[in-house]
Amino acid sequence: MNDNVDDKLNQILEIGTDISTRTKEVSRVVSNKNRTENIDTDYRYARENLYNLVERGQDAIDGILQLSKDTEHPRAYEVAGQLIKTVADTAEKLIDLQQKLQNLEGETSSVTTQHNHLYVGSTSELQKFLKKSKKLDDE
Repeated sequence: MNDNVDDKLNQILEIGTDISTRTKEVSRVVSNKNRTENIDTDYRYARENLYNLVERGQDAIDGILQLSKDTEHPRAYEVAGQLIKTVADTAEKLIDLQQKLQNLEGETSSVTTQHNHLYVGSTSELQKFLKKSKKLDDE
């Protein structure tokens, strides 16, 4: 009876139950070289865009300040202040970008295994052990 229901559902939904026709997904490992190249490319692209935004922002600040002086309208000065803050935030993002790049570079070159050794005992026991070890090394 189950097969009959499954067959009817397959027919209505126009699907098949043949498992052999499905393809197996192949996973691949991305090499670190490509990752490093991507990080470098992304860094240069982001840096270039941030520089362009700062430069355009400087041009806009010059224009809005000139407009503010000409019209002496309070709203123009408010917009100029907001624009200056935005450009300053963008310049700050340049510094953040440098720090993030350093973190990424440090991440790829850092040691992945760390061994912590703990000695449980008294200092006199440790000294005796070290003396014995030194005598063995001298012989």
